[in-house]
Amino acid sequence: MAASPTVVSQDQAAKAASQGPITFDISKPPIIEGFSPLPRHTEEGFKDKFIRKTKENPFVPIGCLGTAGALIYGLRAFKMGKTRQSQLSMRMRIFAQGFTVVAIIVGVASSALKPRQ
Repeated sequence: MAASPTVVSQDQAAKAASQGPITFDISKPPIIEGFSPLPRHTEEGFKDKFIRKTKENPFVPIGCLGTAGALIYGLRAFKMGKTRQSQLSMRMRIFAQGFTVVAIIVGVASSALKPRQ
């Protein structure tokens, strides 16, 4: 099977020659007939990302705050010599850490199962 030669009309050849050298501006997307590119995604700052992630899965920050609170309370009780309160708060800290890990796993699973937009 022989390849057929590409036929270029004289109008197309004259148009390409009259445009001169084609310059490519890297800061702009190329102009393609019948194609409109999606808008570029703007950079998301730490604060914006934190707020978005907290809204997606609010139990993770709650678990982190609970873990930190139990740890601080337990260390304070340990320093004051209250061994019973210190032990209970360390158990509370382990529970809060487990809650946080479960919240992370549930959040990852729900985002993986959520359909793409």
